[in-house]
Amino acid sequence: MARIHPTSVIDPQAQIAEDVEIGPYCVVHANVKIGAGSKLASNVTVIGGTTIGERNVIEQGAVLGGDPQDRKYAGEPTYLVIGDDNVIREYVTIHRATGEGNTTTIGDRNYLMAFVHVGHNSTLHNDITLANSVGCSGHVTIENNVTVGGLTGLHQWVRVGRAAMVGGMSRIVRDVPPFMITEGIDQKVRDINAVGLRRLGITQEGRLALHKAAKLLFRSQIPLSEALEIVQREVKITPEVQELITFLERLYKGKMGRGDQP
Repeated sequence: MARIHPTSVIDPQAQIAEDVEIGPYCVVHANVKIGAGSKLASNVTVIGGTTIGERNVIEQGAVLGGDPQDRKYAGEPTYLVIGDDNVIREYVTIHRATGEGNTTTIGDRNYLMAFVHVGHNSTLHNDITLANSVGCSGHVTIENNVTVGGLTGLHQWVRVGRAAMVGGMSRIVRDVPPFMITEGIDQKVRDINAVGLRRLGITQEGRLALHKAAKLLFRSQIPLSEALEIVQREVKITPEVQELITFLERLYKGKMGRGDQP
């Protein structure tokens, strides 16, 4: 049987797995599902339309499934789905989607530090770290193994590519290329995310290929279309280099990730 503190208010229509722990002064609305092994600390609010998977740890003051901050939202049924093994720290807010039947999605094994905000219709994949006070606007997509430094703001519809690292206090208004370190209010690409790539098991040869591609694409002042052609001719096309090329070709075509499926 779930361990629920007597000061918490749990709607009878909420579906709570038997071994869930819910601390003091939590509020769980109707039409909420919380999976096995999950723990809610004190003063957590989970609003209807939210599904929380297994073994998630949700710290005090977090609000999950709030109404989207979107002028178009008119009360239509929307959802928040959170996967497994996530850590959601103090006072994090994650909003449901806007648009009937749509979903804000958080994957697995993500670590969201204190005061992070994830806006409506956003998609976070897996193994992501968002440091304190990161703000994700609506329709943001963050791919696997990304780290975002504290106090960073991400504009609507931005996509952050796999294994990228975004420096703290950055302003992200364009898509962030995979495998790179990007930082600052001018969103400058510095170099490859060497530490992250080693952790992912990318070989030295693969890292060197990405480094050479990065110099041509981001530090040569060659127009992007020409730089992409040079990379395809002169750089070893490892799977990671090809992923980077594909990501940037989408930017060059003007899509900027807008409206792509997660």
